[in-house]
Amino acid sequence: MKGFAREFWGDEGRRRGFGFPPFGPGGPGFGPWGHGGHHGPGGHHGRGRGGRGRNVRAAVLALLAERPMHGYEIIQELEQRTGGIWRPSPGSVYPTLQLLEDEGLIVAETDGGRKRFTLTDTGREAAATAAEQPPWAEYGDEWVSQAQDFRQAAVGIMSALKQVGISGTPEQRQAALDVLNETKRKLYAILAETE
Repeated sequence: MKGFAREFWGDEGRRRGFGFPPFGPGGPGFGPWGHGGHHGPGGHHGRGRGGRGRNVRAAVLALLAERPMHGYEIIQELEQRTGGIWRPSPGSVYPTLQLLEDEGLIVAETDGGRKRFTLTDTGREAAATAAEQPPWAEYGDEWVSQAQDFRQAAVGIMSALKQVGISGTPEQRQAALDVLNETKRKLYAILAETE
């Protein structure tokens, strides 16, 4: 049975617990706000360096306009303010901080072994513009609430699927697979109706 579980969930499943990618536009994601065409703050962006990088830049500046922060604190703040929808990766936040520092918009101070970033005078001007319409403001309350509901439902489904995959008989696993395929078809049918 364990051999089946390894094959069923694969390497990614073992790393994540049950093969469920993170929800939201911070990385390859599940749900309507994941990659494969997510519409995060600022509209549609792909995986490249284009608009999404500019949104991280604006978000970092807008947050630092409120108070000095560490890089990880910035990530947590953005996740909290969007209800978990948008959690930019360290691979996008830290290079952005380095770029802003190189441009003289922020300075880094060592605080307990970590860098805390503060705006310079020049940076405050740029941050004031970014703070007028911060990227996280594009996530309305309804959007955030629905995303949280999606995530909770998806986690519950994946937990049940994990149990079937590990403990179920071959017939039960096949029945679960049939349910998943039918659910996928119905979800796409919903989109087809609205389009």
